[in-house]
Parts: sequence; C-alpha cells; structure tokens
Amino acid sequence: MHLRNTREEKGRIGRDELHRGLKNRHVQMIAIGGTIGVGLFLGSATAIQKAGPGLVASYAIGGVIMFFIMRALGELLLYRPVSGSFASYAEEFIGPWAGFMTGWSYWFMWVVLGMAEITAVGVYVHYWLPQLPQWIPALITLGLLYFVNLISVKHFGEIEFWFALIKVLTIIGLIVIGFAIILFKAGALGQTAAFSNLWTHGGFFPFGLWGVILPLQMVMFSYEGLELIGVSAGETEDPQSVLPHAINSVVARMLVLYLGALLVIMSLVPWSQLNANTSPFVLVLAKIGIPGGAGLINFVVITAAASSCNSGLFSTGRMLFSLARSGQAPKAFGAVSRGNVPAAGVTASAALMLIGVALNYTIPERVFVYVTSISLVGSLWTWIIIVISHLGYRKAVAAGRLREGGFRMPGSPYSNWFVVTFLILVAMLLSLDEGTRVALYVAPLWFALLAVGYQVSRRAQLARG
Repeated sequence: MHLRNTREEKGRIGRDELHRGLKNRHVQMIAIGGTIGVGLFLGSATAIQKAGPGLVASYAIGGVIMFFIMRALGELLLYRPVSGSFASYAEEFIGPWAGFMTGWSYWFMWVVLGMAEITAVGVYVHYWLPQLPQWIPALITLGLLYFVNLISVKHFGEIEFWFALIKVLTIIGLIVIGFAIILFKAGALGQTAAFSNLWTHGGFFPFGLWGVILPLQMVMFSYEGLELIGVSAGETEDPQSVLPHAINSVVARMLVLYLGALLVIMSLVPWSQLNANTSPFVLVLAKIGIPGGAGLINFVVITAAASSCNSGLFSTGRMLFSLARSGQAPKAFGAVSRGNVPAAGVTASAALMLIGVALNYTIPERVFVYVTSISLVGSLWTWIIIVISHLGYRKAVAAGRLREGGFRMPGSPYSNWFVVTFLILVAMLLSLDEGTRVALYVAPLWFALLAVGYQVSRRAQLARG
C-alpha cells in the first residue's frame, strides 16, 4: 500500500507546473553553490582562531554528520521526489504540525542566510572601496539576484552551475598552488611554508578537545545548503538515477574541498598569523604574491556569497510554493509565472531579505554573527526533522505499508539518534557566546509564532472543508 498525504494530493498540480529542467550537474552544483559561501570563506577565519589546525577535525566530524543526514534524505527522496521535500515527509511521517513548522522554518532559515550572504558581499567590497557603506553593495546584490530568480528553472540551474564552478575551481586552484609552494619551496612564502606549521605552533590541537567542539556551530553553518538537493527534487530530470549519484558524491566533494583548503592555508601561513576579521583565502593569496591574486580571490568570494544567496532565493520560493499547495501558506504563493517559476514566493522572500540591508545600515559590525547564528537554528531543526522523518519511513517499510528502496541510510536507526544528539549539542553551543546567543532568544519566539500560525491554518482548512 502506498501512503499518500494531504500535501501530495494537493501538490500534484504544482509539481506538474514546476518544470523538471534540472540535470545531474545542476543538482550537484546547486547544493555545492548553496553550501560554499560565507561559512568557509569568511566564517572560517573566526573558527581558526578558536580551534587552530584542530578545525580540520571539526569539519571532518561535521562532514560525517552531513553524510548520514543526506543519506536519510536520499532514501526519502527516492521514495517520493517532490518539491519542498522535507516538509512533505515531515507531514507524512511525523504529523501535519511538523510539515508546517519545517516548511516555514526552512524558508525562514534561507531568508536569514540570504541576509548573511549579502552582508558578506558588503564586507568583501570594502577590500576595494573601504569607504563605501556596507548596505549599498548588499542592496545591489539582492536586486540582481532577485531578477535572476524570476527566469526559468533551467536557466537558473545553468547560471548557478557556472557560479558554483567558479568557487570550486578557485578552491582547487588554491589547493594545487599551495601544495606546489610547500613541496617545491617556491616563492618567498615557500621559505616558511610547510606541513609542519600544522603542529609546531601549539600542536595540532592547541586548544585541546574543547577547541574541536567549540567551532562546531560555525562548521555546521558552513554545511548549510547541502539539503538543497531535496528542494530541487521536484524539478530534477530522472530523479531515480540523478539523486543517488548527486547525494553520494556531493558530501565527499565538499569534504575534499573544505579539508584540503584548510590544510593548505594553515600550512602556508601558521594559524596564529591569520586574522579573524579577514578571509584567510584573501590573506593567503596576498602573501603568495600572485599579481592581482588577492583581488581575484576577493572577487571569487563575492561571487560565492552571491551564489549562495541565489540558491537561497531559489529554495525559499519553492518552499512557499509547496506550503501554499498544501493549504499552509497564502494561495498566491502556489502560482507560477510564465517561466514556471513560483515568482510570488521569490518576491516575498527577497522583500524580507531587505531586512538584511537595513541591518547592514544600522549594525554592520554585528550583523554577520547574528544572522548566521539565527539561520543555523533553522538548519538544525530541518536536519533533525529529516532524520526523524526517515525513522517514520523505515517503520512504515518494516510494517509492510511501503516498499523498501535500494538506497539505504547506513546504521539506521542508531545513526539517526546519533545525528539528533549531535545536532542538539551544536544548538547548546550557541549559548556560549554573546553574539550567537541571540539565536536562542529568537528561536522560542519563532516557534511560538509558528504554533499560532499552525492553529490558524488548521482552522482555515477545516472551515473550507
């Protein structure tokens, strides 16, 4: 017996209208593009100061957790690939309230994350124009990305593919050049560059185990966006063959890029010499001495932040579309434009991201820490819901109500509860810093608002019959 729920029944027309124009390379690059942003290029500067070379271990641990989350999501996607996937699975395997809260929380997470990305653009532009107010490039970037998201999904996927490819090639280029400098002692930096820099400045774990644990909040923020594969499922060509390959490869590629880049950077320049307020990528390229290298990497970092925000607008529009088709958001968000794009949802999300522009005007020094911490709460909730929904799916399979697929999450159900425990630990770490603590103030207010919104939505649905 195949289970169907209210969201699937009401969303069928919407899935037909959302054009399946994304290929395997688009799906992978949308996930990579959404993930490689300010967390790695800017946030890693602060994380390095808290962990030293031990940050590599933090990223490795985070990567293992994301592997389990993505495999759980993959098993669900192969069962039923739909737009707004995690909200749909939460409604089916946990309850309607979980679908409502997950859909809106994921939307909220990406809206706030978009604010972080455009904030990063404003910070990076200071490299060339230090006197330019931070909010101006943030506003220009948001306006351009809004128009990009109003075109067809096929063109969006193509644009995001090349955006993400620039980031990936830049990181690979840095890794290759860094290895060459270290191995052949090339240039002025080559005289001091060595892998021994990883353990001769206080040891590989200069702050002990605590140094590995404390940066986990920023590390997990860096992995935000990998679950975009689930959002794009409803617009993916041949999802049964594309999605397993994309899920298996995307986490491995992210680990190679993240760990490789961090190891090379801290081998080229001792971690104690890196500035917490400057992107380590920009600083290292400046020290390598490649003509215009620092400016080039700064441009790439700007495109990285813009690309991540671009993915955010894509995902928020699709999540509002899914919520509207299930009767849990205003009907206007369930419509599509001539290009089969949920334009109303994209517009509403971009409008709220303008708050990020205002924050860049009023508190430019603190806005990045605030918005990254708040967005992480939304991600932690989404990831927890994914693995708990997966438990519900496995129970349905065990009971014979659903057919078992060939794409399994390893170690379930024990790995599910291990992931949930880890993510709760990361949420607790937010309380340790004054800047990140604001997320724990916002979270109860947000979920209280959602509880009220859910009751209003249910009553409206009952009234409509």
